[in-house]
Amino acid sequence: MLGKWFDDTLTDKNNIENIQRQVKEWLKRTENSGLPGKYKAWIYQHGMLPRRMWLLMLYEIPLTTVEALERMVKKSLRKWLGVPPGFSAIGLYSRSSQLQMPLSLVVEEFKIEKCRLVMTPRDSKDNKVSEAGVQMRTGRKWSASASVSQAESMLTLRDIIGNTCIGRQGLGLDHFQQWEKSEGKERRDMVLQEVRKGEEDQRRSKSVQLGQQGAWTKWDLPSRKVTWAELWRLEPIRISLMLRSVYDTLPSPSNLCRWGLTEDPSCKLCGGTATLAHILSGCKTALQQGRYRWRHDKVLQTLADILETERRKKRPDLKHEKTAIKFVKAGEKAQTTASSQGGLISGASTWEMRVELNKRLVFPDVVHTNLRPDIVLWSVKGKKVILIELTVPWEEGCGEAHARKMSKYQELLEQCRAKNWSAWLFPGEVGARGFPAQSAWRLLQWLGMKGKTKRTAVRRLGEAAERASCWLWSRRDEQTWGLAKSE
Repeated sequence: MLGKWFDDTLTDKNNIENIQRQVKEWLKRTENSGLPGKYKAWIYQHGMLPRRMWLLMLYEIPLTTVEALERMVKKSLRKWLGVPPGFSAIGLYSRSSQLQMPLSLVVEEFKIEKCRLVMTPRDSKDNKVSEAGVQMRTGRKWSASASVSQAESMLTLRDIIGNTCIGRQGLGLDHFQQWEKSEGKERRDMVLQEVRKGEEDQRRSKSVQLGQQGAWTKWDLPSRKVTWAELWRLEPIRISLMLRSVYDTLPSPSNLCRWGLTEDPSCKLCGGTATLAHILSGCKTALQQGRYRWRHDKVLQTLADILETERRKKRPDLKHEKTAIKFVKAGEKAQTTASSQGGLISGASTWEMRVELNKRLVFPDVVHTNLRPDIVLWSVKGKKVILIELTVPWEEGCGEAHARKMSKYQELLEQCRAKNWSAWLFPGEVGARGFPAQSAWRLLQWLGMKGKTKRTAVRRLGEAAERASCWLWSRRDEQTWGLAKSE
């Protein structure tokens, strides 16, 4: 019946054992398929998980059995993605971490399906079905009915509290759907969403308790959501390094000493403690050899290409005219018109750009200064100048780097304004592990980039930093940098 098999025992014991054998067989066949690890992970997400989830919903399976299946799946996923056995499962399934993978947790999906199965007969319009008293047995460890009741209580409490703003949200930015005014499918979706939120909150609280693998909880950076399309473009070594660098599980000398595999945690270049942060951002010898400057220039080249494409677009001069305020009567909707492309560079038709790449930057004939920003955009006709300073720091130091660059070029900014030039300064930070800061998003937005164009540009900046750091990591033990730089 609906894919559920019955036998003479009238229990689900044999069917549960059959499901366990099927999962083991699926994982074994996928492992022996000879495909790259990212394709094996895709087969799990879009092949094995949906087909097994229907059976997990139909049969009366305890949560402990599903957790045993989850342990087998996590072991295979870690192997396919190139991460060690001690890699936290939060890095694979979290939806609120800095790096979000497109994978689903078997236990979480099991709970969602069981909660849906609880609400479907209970909320049926047929009185015989709704009053049948159908109960879901999921073992002693977790109850689907109790989870649904708790979610409904939280939704009722949220109606009492009202709409709240989170982070950078403004008043009225988020749509608030009230529990009391919802019905039918909307209510079921809200309950399931609340159950997912509870599972994510548990993962979040656990990640805060982690010392080394939970360091990303202290970042004040926009999160990065990895898609399958992005995974297809990445090599296996970059996928592995991307995951292990965020959760600091790479085999750095410091980690190897902590794991008891070596006795010397020192850096082979400078002799300091060779943590991951030291190797990718803090080694004095690597700084003197120009390794970090080389990574900075790789990201700067990407940013320059993006701005050059934007600069070459033909734009008419904008005439600043006073516009009347159009009031809207109560009950009527405002008429929306197609707005012209905004941004600072839309205020003048001709822009020139200089970038400090491969040669020393000479500041335009606006003021005389020895300071050299990474990029200068200026328009003589519009008397506008834009200063851009790029930094590729360790993710925890993005805020400090932004404040340092702001203070460094503040005097130059005032000198330009004293010459009756409109001047702007935009320090932008892109983390060494490929996480652009909010300042990078703000820079592109002020220059007139919007929507998909802006998101693509930010992704390119993050990939450039992450690719360069992958190269730095692979050459971390080489004493000389000239050969690696030429390659």
